[in-house]
Amino acid sequence: MAGCRGSLCCCCRWCCCCGERETRTPEELTILGETHEEEDEILPRKDYESLDYDRCINDPYLEVLETMDNKKGRRYEAVKWMVVFAIGVCTGLVGLFVDFFVRLFTQLKFGVVETSVEECSQKGCLALSLLELLGFNLTFVFLGSLLVLIEPVAAGSGIPEIKCYLNGVKVPGIVRLRALLCKAFGVLLSVAGGLFVGKEGPMIHSGAVVGAGLPQFQSISLRKIQINFPYFRSDRDKRDFVSAGAAAGVAAAFGAPIGGTLFSLEEGSSFWNQGLTWKVLFCSMSATFTLNFFRSGIQFGSWGTFQLPGLLNFGEFKCSDSDKKCHLWTAMDLGFFVVMGIIGGLLGATFNCLNKRLAKYRMRNVHPKPKLVRVLESLLVSLVTTVVVFVASMVLGECRQISSSSQVGNDSFLLQVTSEDVNSSIKNFFCPNETYNDMATLFFNPQESAILQLFHQDGTFSPITLALFFVLYFLLACWTYGISVPSGLFVPSLLCGAAFGRLVANVLKSYIGLGHIYSGTFALIGAAAFLGGVVRMTISLTVILIESTNEITYGLPIMITLMVAKWTGDFFNKGIYDIHVGLRGVPLLEWETEVEMDKLRASDIMEPNLTYVYPHTRIQSLVSILRTTVHHAFPVVTENRGNEKEFMKGNQLISNNIKFKKSSILTRAAEQRRRSQSMKSYPSSELRNVCDEHVASEEPAEKEDLLQQMLERRYTPYPNLYPDQSPSEDWTMEERFRPLTFHGLILRSQLVTLLVRGVCYSESQSSSSQPRLSYAEMAEDYPRYPDIHDLDLTLLNPRMIVDVTPYMNPSPFTVSPNTHVSQVFSLFRTMGLRPLPVVNAVGEIVGIITRHNLTYEFLQARLRQHCQTI
Repeated sequence: MAGCRGSLCCCCRWCCCCGERETRTPEELTILGETHEEEDEILPRKDYESLDYDRCINDPYLEVLETMDNKKGRRYEAVKWMVVFAIGVCTGLVGLFVDFFVRLFTQLKFGVVETSVEECSQKGCLALSLLELLGFNLTFVFLGSLLVLIEPVAAGSGIPEIKCYLNGVKVPGIVRLRALLCKAFGVLLSVAGGLFVGKEGPMIHSGAVVGAGLPQFQSISLRKIQINFPYFRSDRDKRDFVSAGAAAGVAAAFGAPIGGTLFSLEEGSSFWNQGLTWKVLFCSMSATFTLNFFRSGIQFGSWGTFQLPGLLNFGEFKCSDSDKKCHLWTAMDLGFFVVMGIIGGLLGATFNCLNKRLAKYRMRNVHPKPKLVRVLESLLVSLVTTVVVFVASMVLGECRQISSSSQVGNDSFLLQVTSEDVNSSIKNFFCPNETYNDMATLFFNPQESAILQLFHQDGTFSPITLALFFVLYFLLACWTYGISVPSGLFVPSLLCGAAFGRLVANVLKSYIGLGHIYSGTFALIGAAAFLGGVVRMTISLTVILIESTNEITYGLPIMITLMVAKWTGDFFNKGIYDIHVGLRGVPLLEWETEVEMDKLRASDIMEPNLTYVYPHTRIQSLVSILRTTVHHAFPVVTENRGNEKEFMKGNQLISNNIKFKKSSILTRAAEQRRRSQSMKSYPSSELRNVCDEHVASEEPAEKEDLLQQMLERRYTPYPNLYPDQSPSEDWTMEERFRPLTFHGLILRSQLVTLLVRGVCYSESQSSSSQPRLSYAEMAEDYPRYPDIHDLDLTLLNPRMIVDVTPYMNPSPFTVSPNTHVSQVFSLFRTMGLRPLPVVNAVGEIVGIITRHNLTYEFLQARLRQHCQTI
């Protein structure tokens, strides 16, 4: 039983999670963000930064709002539409570039090798043909691997990273121009090099990079090119354009603009509205028709006919006119489709399990070694793949009769798939006339042509050939995904699934006698089942496949198959992209929390140990805070020692005409004391000296009228200023958890900008003498602000004081300590927040919640701790 559990733990998320829930302890909270050695589990890292989707309504922004009118608003909106159109056009051109050179290199390679095979089949020098094929493939793969060494984020498909970006996580370097160049050149080399990878997945990453960089009109890689473009200088605008670019990449890859829009929505965009939907759809349409226009003109010479909508086109599915019994699908076939969906989900879960183990092996044994080892691994995979393809094509193939319908029936342009697409790609290695080698036809063709063969070839494929092809392709594709080359997974999954579906159709036709079956439909359903089992997409993938086939009648069977495949696969593990997100330790937030998480409140998950700044702080304190912490946002606070005494009367708290009980007022010291007692990981003796009760029990002395005090404080909003003080490791526990009145939030980037530009005043001056920065000056260095460790601040007087109040956000989103976790989660994810302050009933900040505090692993650990303390 123990052996069984150990073998299933990696493949079955349900079983594995059950085991984890029993073994974790409350002390594990201190290691979140690291790898648990015993369970070999990768937990979310704390060094990932959230994108800041919330608007900072500070004084510079209000000055901009004062100058805004309807005319400027319409101009801004018009510029945004033009930029969205430009993103779509540029993404389409990137797809055209990749497709053109992939076709050029592939035709060159196969032309030389096929000529050599035909000559050597009689002379007995096939080893020479194999060496020629190895020379082409190893050269292409070696060059592609070198590009990944230049920009490591160019490896893989890029979809997990873009999914994280759309979810609100800033992944370093993922949307840089250098990543786009290495991705585009690398993917065409890896595809031309014969690896079992696709170019469609990297198109999504390429479109996202175009969407992120084009509206900025500048790049770190091209520092000399500086264009003064004052628009879109925030994460809020940038993430919208990245959503549009990712959708345009899907649209260009599959000719599916609606599917691209749904992909961008389904795969993680946490913020969405009607206006963004229109812009993303318009961008997708622009990319689709740009690529269609140029591909149709280049390949057919008929400019403006729009015959090739995407990089991957499934063609039109249609029964032969001579076969009256043939139907694309019938109601009886739905039962077979459900079974295929179950099998596809199982195969996808197996694929993901094996690939996860390979990825973990690479993380332990390949990545820590010199980078050259990654190149050698890519060359090894290319070598094995080339040998398997060549030997299988020459030895394992069978000679099959070419169907007469495939020779005659494709001359009219009724089908998008012409005779040039299907029949000209038939390979007859070692086979007599009027026959073809079925294994070589699948292996010795570009992957898109092999998919068309399985979808539309009227000739038969041997069941043994299909089974061998599926097994070999399954194993090699699983091994290939994750090596250091740009690679996509859509096309290999479609091809592998199409072989599985065609095998099912052959069995039903030959052994069960179901003559009405259309083999192309079963190949399509098999492709959908396997792809759905691997990536676990539902809505967007359904629409993508429908748009690629241009056959709306396939909507129901594709949707049913994808749903069944997803449900089956989810029983065992996550989708392949979610697995790789987890392996990178990215704190990805799901759409919603589990029901049991509502047992927790904001006070259970917040971080009470704060690093904060005062409204007026000396430069030496700010520099100390910035250089000794990695936080990206800081609460702006003032000390409020007498706050409770002033506002407490008897046993009730009077605030905004609402009465609260004393027990509802949470202090940071009391919360830290309660948590340390349950975790037994903090020096509780110190904390007991800080706060023995939530609220002081003595009766406060009566002072002057409460209303008069509030009116006076209106004109002195920051009464207690301590410019000399800042949070320090030398502080006692009492000093660290003193009551603090919350006034707003200020970002690290804003503080660094203030220091760089010398925004400060001396003690002998008033804060009104401090220089003022405009909104454009504050955002000038976006998106890469200077690092505090790289700045030379010797010219600044450390005793000078910085007034941060004009630049902080005085009205950020906040939550009460008693807010349920589901409400906290919805607010944080929907509004795209970076930090979320927890403020009690008297306006004191008692903690702060970040993305890390809302990850599944962190919430599970807190829930177990909560259950143990009840």
